[in-house]
Amino acid sequence: THTHTHTERHRLRHSQPQSSQGCHCHAVQPQRVEEILPSDHRSGSLRTDPLGCFSRPRGRLATQGFESFAENDWALLKLGCGLDCRPPFPPSFSRLVSVHLGAEDRMTWRPQYRSSKFRHVFGKPSTKENCYDGVPITRSVHDNHFCAVNPRFIAVITECAGGGAFLVVSLHHTGKVDPHHPRVCGHRGNVLDVKWNPFDDFSIASCSEDSTVKIWDIPKHGMVKNITVPKKDLQGHSRRVGLIEWHPTARNVLFSTAYDYKIMIWNLDTPDAVIKNPVKTIGLHSDLVLSMSFNTDGSLLATSCKDKKIRVIDPRTTTLLQEANSKTHKATKVLFLGNLKMLLSTGTSRWNHRQMALWDQDDLSVPLLEEDLDGSSGVLFPFYDPDTHMLYVAGKGDGNIRYYEISSEKPYVQFLAEYRSHLPQKGLGTMPKRGLDVCSCEVFRFYKLVTIKSLIEPLSFIVPRRSESYQEDIYPMTAGSEPAMTADEWFRGVSRGPMLMSLKPGSKISESCPALMATAPLSSEPKRYQSRQGQQEVAIIQERLETKEPKESKALNDFKERLEGIDLDKSRTGVSNGCEPQACTPPKTENELLQMFYRQQDEIRRLRDLVSQRDVRIKQLELEIKNVRNSQGAY
Repeated sequence: THTHTHTERHRLRHSQPQSSQGCHCHAVQPQRVEEILPSDHRSGSLRTDPLGCFSRPRGRLATQGFESFAENDWALLKLGCGLDCRPPFPPSFSRLVSVHLGAEDRMTWRPQYRSSKFRHVFGKPSTKENCYDGVPITRSVHDNHFCAVNPRFIAVITECAGGGAFLVVSLHHTGKVDPHHPRVCGHRGNVLDVKWNPFDDFSIASCSEDSTVKIWDIPKHGMVKNITVPKKDLQGHSRRVGLIEWHPTARNVLFSTAYDYKIMIWNLDTPDAVIKNPVKTIGLHSDLVLSMSFNTDGSLLATSCKDKKIRVIDPRTTTLLQEANSKTHKATKVLFLGNLKMLLSTGTSRWNHRQMALWDQDDLSVPLLEEDLDGSSGVLFPFYDPDTHMLYVAGKGDGNIRYYEISSEKPYVQFLAEYRSHLPQKGLGTMPKRGLDVCSCEVFRFYKLVTIKSLIEPLSFIVPRRSESYQEDIYPMTAGSEPAMTADEWFRGVSRGPMLMSLKPGSKISESCPALMATAPLSSEPKRYQSRQGQQEVAIIQERLETKEPKESKALNDFKERLEGIDLDKSRTGVSNGCEPQACTPPKTENELLQMFYRQQDEIRRLRDLVSQRDVRIKQLELEIKNVRNSQGAY
């Protein structure tokens, strides 16, 4: 009961010393509290606020066992401890009492804070002048992205009267797109998917309702006329082709899947312009394949199918390794989560709520985690960044994008934040990491297709940092633009990880193995076992130094002159991780002038970094030569 006699209150109040903190309750002795608390309420913890006071939990747990404690046991604490107040309690009391919420909910109510570099990532949409306006985006209802991006071009599937076409626009040509802009229009049916070659920025693949896959070469300076003749024509499917994917590490290996329920693997390293027979055909699906995803080295292929099953396949032997058939999760899209040996799928629950599920790559019998998101009906598209371990989930027809951080330990998925917008997205293109703006700490970039406005809106996700210098902790070595092996090597059974590159401005070194990323420096110890080959290497380094010194000094002078000669009247466009600068019109407004000024400041910083890197490299080579000479003299 909640009521007690005045005599009991008086006796208990005088049996305990008064608290020095001036609150309405008395100090409690630890042994007395343990005696008073029921045996089934001694193992957990009450929820504490940041000040250390107790408060009641809210939400689901407030209705599962805590109300019974609140009604039956507050009186017990009052009776035994002489409390005259209801929660919240003072910090002195919070350090003594611990209450279990029941065997069913074994979780602590102490606040748990995760330290994460990406806790405050935010989405930043581009301004109107940096968007692509007037693009006739396709009205197809196919569940694809309809957009592909690389550091030079953006390709968008467009609406057209006869046949199928897609638009290829230079990344720097923002603003209003000419309605008569040249297109790639060689398909006889609607184009359903486009994908850039990850190792060639001027090669793109497309698939269509005409049951063909075509490979196109885009001119280096952009399109000046319509392209109707493909470089290669792949004719193997019997029905319309809905999805294509490039192999992540092997050169010129392409996967395609169609409404004939087959996945075909093509080798493009052949001189034939028309290829009618694929190298491999995977016929393990009984219905339409909805998505395909590769692991890091491309040795495994994960697929989601309309029969609600997730499959993990060895694409070279076309054998089925794992299969998931969950009754509580209907998967529509599936994704490998880098090197975490996990799969993530998005779909719907048995109650038709949108849901995402996490799976163990080696055991697809039961999902590790299932999380309901909302009750909308649009397909959820997952995007994973293996460098930051961040997962982005965007729904078709939604205006928001949720993003999470993935870990290999429980609770596996940690919600970070949500980007909200009133403009619904029909599809999304993603920029490769080598095309991001590292000076503004950009970790991911979407290109959002807004059909109702015929607009393509770049959307950057940024880690807020005060420093404008290169942040090495959020940009690890990432997959570069060089293939790790040829198509023939991959078909023979070779598996290699991607060739890695650094996103630091001016860095061009890329390796497939961290152990090979740096060459061994010349030792400063005496070389008693200096071989003839070593002496030849020393001579070569010496010769290179002598020949490079005038070139280096000339390059440095050119850089310094460029730094001194930069003015606001000169036009300039942004350079992003190795992209070539292109011509830019003079500024017409004050806003454009400010933007150009900021770009020039970024260019100045970049050039200064290059100059300092050259100076450091010259000093390193001089020291190496000196060490080799000293070792030879000692010998």
